[in-house]
Amino acid sequence: MSQLTRNLTKSFNLYQRAFSTSSVCQARDQGWLNNLFVRKIEPTKESHSSKLSDKEIIYELHTHNVRSDSMDKYLANYKQTVDFVRSQEATANCELVGSWSVTVGDLDQCVHLYKYTGGFERVDNFHNNVWTHPDYKKLAKERGNMLRARHLQYLLAFSFWPEITPRAGKNIYEIRSYKLQPGTMIEWSNNWARAIKHRAENDGPFAGFFSQIGRLYNVHHIWCYPSLQARKETRESAWKMPGWDECVAYTVPLINDMHTRICVPTEFSPTQ
Repeated sequence: MSQLTRNLTKSFNLYQRAFSTSSVCQARDQGWLNNLFVRKIEPTKESHSSKLSDKEIIYELHTHNVRSDSMDKYLANYKQTVDFVRSQEATANCELVGSWSVTVGDLDQCVHLYKYTGGFERVDNFHNNVWTHPDYKKLAKERGNMLRARHLQYLLAFSFWPEITPRAGKNIYEIRSYKLQPGTMIEWSNNWARAIKHRAENDGPFAGFFSQIGRLYNVHHIWCYPSLQARKETRESAWKMPGWDECVAYTVPLINDMHTRICVPTEFSPTQ
């Protein structure tokens, strides 16, 4: 088979899969999901974010890779930082949603999630009034000596995920991160808007996001479980529900890369 023939065959298979997926989406739900139907949105001038989320609520995800000999000092420093941020008037529209340290996956890593109400105007206000404060800068400088690397990403929440609710008790969190093929965010959302119903019964879904600034076409699903055993049982039960297998079948081809992390909340995390 020539290279040209192989390329044409691959293109036809991709087109056939996309057509089949979109047909299933349209046939199964004639309600609000039709507003997300990929073939209707692509020709318009509207951004994906306007269809998938509330753009006035911005989430800020900090990922810090900590030196292995500095974790205790780092956590003490970050607790001071959180306390300082909460004391500032400029943070009235900013709140820490969750703070975790990774126990399986990228070890010596901490993840912090903030929520801004009021769009990027509130983000700008926070940066101009808090990040430039001498006390904040001092803590940030000290923290920098404890880090190997760090990354900041701005996210929007998928509108079909349950509202984020802080959890009590002792839990673990799984952060599943996906790098999608460019142009497939709507198709991903079509499938997950139905699939999330299969996982909502046990209160497992904590948050679902897609990136706006930082690494683009990134999706983060955060799940909450009482234990690793509960995670195993929950995931196995999902496969017994009609429709879950189809979600996996239609979304896996959209993924370029994926990884998962098991995390535990820090002592100062609002959600436990």
